[in-house]
Amino acid sequence: MKAVFLSYNQALTDRVNAILDEQGIRGFTKWALTEGRGSVDGEPHYGTHAWPSMNASILTIVDDEKVAPLMDAFRELDAATKMQGSRAFVWNIESGF
Repeated sequence: MKAVFLSYNQALTDRVNAILDEQGIRGFTKWALTEGRGSVDGEPHYGTHAWPSMNASILTIVDDEKVAPLMDAFRELDAATKMQGSRAFVWNIESGF
């Protein structure tokens, strides 16, 4: 099993939810408001007057075979919304219940 962490502009929430539904991923934990700043470019998402946008973040635990299709779909979303600065990361899960 793998943990997949997704961070994206909260304006993309409906699109991210649609990706999870299309991929058959039901369980996740979501942080509706997360701050962030890209490591290379893009505008900060701080929820302030100067930088008003905010991110949302999701952590989902999925079977190994679901990782590549999820990452591909999220990568396509990022390519279509490049200035939003979406990111995804994958970790190994050693155990759980």
